[in-house]
Amino acid sequence: MKLNYDKKSKDPTYFIQKGYRNGKKTTTKNIARIGKHSELLKITDDPLAYAREQVARYNEEEKKNNRVSMEVTIDFNEKIKISNDLVSSTTNRNIGYFFLQQLYHQLDIRSFFKNATVGSKITFDPNLVNRFLTFSRILEPDSKLGTFEHLNQYYEEPEFDYVHILRTMDIMQEHYDDYISHLYEKSCSIVKRNTSVCYYDCTNYYFEIESQDEDYVDEVTGETIKGLRKYGPSKQHQPAPLVEMGLFMDGDGIPLSMCITSGSDNEQTTAIPLEKQLTKMFKGKKSIYCADAGLGSLNIRNFNSMGGRAFIVTQSIKKMSETLQEAVFNDCDYRLLSSDEKISIKDMKEFDKNNPDNKKLYTDKAYKIISVDKAFDLGFYEEKTLKNGRKRKVKSKAVVKQKIIITFSRKMMEYQRFIRNRQIERARKLLKNLDPETYKKGPHDVTRFIKRNSSAKSGEAVTDLYEIDQSVIDEEEKYDGYYAVATNLDDPAKEIIRISSQRYKIEDCFRVMKTNFSTRPVFHQKRERIIAHFMICYTALLIYRLLEKKLDQQGTHFTVENIVETLKNMEVANIEDMCYMSTYTCSQVCTALNAAFDLGLDRKYYQPKELNKKLKKIF
Repeated sequence: MKLNYDKKSKDPTYFIQKGYRNGKKTTTKNIARIGKHSELLKITDDPLAYAREQVARYNEEEKKNNRVSMEVTIDFNEKIKISNDLVSSTTNRNIGYFFLQQLYHQLDIRSFFKNATVGSKITFDPNLVNRFLTFSRILEPDSKLGTFEHLNQYYEEPEFDYVHILRTMDIMQEHYDDYISHLYEKSCSIVKRNTSVCYYDCTNYYFEIESQDEDYVDEVTGETIKGLRKYGPSKQHQPAPLVEMGLFMDGDGIPLSMCITSGSDNEQTTAIPLEKQLTKMFKGKKSIYCADAGLGSLNIRNFNSMGGRAFIVTQSIKKMSETLQEAVFNDCDYRLLSSDEKISIKDMKEFDKNNPDNKKLYTDKAYKIISVDKAFDLGFYEEKTLKNGRKRKVKSKAVVKQKIIITFSRKMMEYQRFIRNRQIERARKLLKNLDPETYKKGPHDVTRFIKRNSSAKSGEAVTDLYEIDQSVIDEEEKYDGYYAVATNLDDPAKEIIRISSQRYKIEDCFRVMKTNFSTRPVFHQKRERIIAHFMICYTALLIYRLLEKKLDQQGTHFTVENIVETLKNMEVANIEDMCYMSTYTCSQVCTALNAAFDLGLDRKYYQPKELNKKLKKIF
């Protein structure tokens, strides 16, 4: 602060003036009136010296207490500035992304782009573009154009052109493998990565287009390249072209790697190539592959039986051979998972769950271990080429050393029967008004419980009668409460079941990407941009999971909705370029974030230089 007065005036008025720098804009404001020269002569012989002392006192108070007293004049007749913009925009600026920015900086993505663009003549900063595309995917998911049009909502107000977004996406796709490896390597320095178990799953994303991509021939190599957006089995039953994503996750739910393939590809073919990339990233470190039955093929189990790897995959009891099913339903050799005490399935089904003494037993499980090495016992088939060139599936003769852990849960049995009984009630209602012309039986539809009996007398038309098929109900009930896991590990059954039970976290990763980050639908057309879009979404997921891990280390845990809403609401209002005022309230999430990242974003007012210092501290 400094003294401001008109040096040419015979009776000047002395003011305390403060300078403000807000980005590229510098502003000075008179924050306090000391008095006129003639007025000050009544209390001092040297008004100028007195005024300077007042300025020094203000500077000392600001330095000591970080507080400034000022006079503010508000003109309620003053109008907002005229603008030619089509719609009005908010003048608030988001600072919640500072927490995300700290993690982004620790991932050192700047150095990746620096290496990726060595020798190029680009005139923009791809790291700046990727940074705000990532933050926007978490806070305000939108199309790339929508994101570009709302960049001014962030405190830094980044400046780049829309074409720079597209060029950045091209750079990312060109260095796909390096980018994914870089994120993993740098994330290890932020939190300790739990890679002893690697969870894998696949999902797909639909595109709102009329037709799928055609295959094409590469003009340079002559290789036929399969179109990316293809029709295939949709997880959401969308009758639209799809793109498939395979995702590896560590034991803490933090992403490790991903792949993007054609929507018509068999998801089982995506696991091994991506796992080979993981092996290089881990530099030979051993890991356990864990997935559901759909991603536990014979090839995958064989691959994870070599090189110090191991597997834990769910196993369909229905696909087991009759011999193994007999062993499953044979009520002997079962033990409690918690205490390893002997118990029978009959006792598990019949004990009184309302008895307080049986509360622990109701949540417990019974288990047994069955050794099985022959692949055909688990329902695996392999293709055999006949002499005429045709192919047919035959039972596999392969041998894979493994064991099956069978568990039975009374709680799960009752839940499955509750769901089935509701479906049966729906099926009974359908019987009352069933139209034979629209009758279609699906494997998971309620109409699977309905059977058709056709009868006809001599010379008369065939009559169809519909009724509940009790045999289907009895067959399904046989498997209620049972669950199977295949593994080649010798670890205790309790530990293997615990590891397998964590697979829900990867489903949660997909839910966050699809619901909270609005990864779908995708509006890009070019293959390169589609892949880059998912790379940005992957980066957003990684940064969010790292933030979540930081909070967990502080002993606090919140939902995705709680965290994202808090970050979005952390906005500040510009007060005449003099300072920023928080427009958000304190909360448990806000307090936890400030404790975990030590950025001090829990104050009512901020000077522009203070927020700029926080940004410099991050970088």
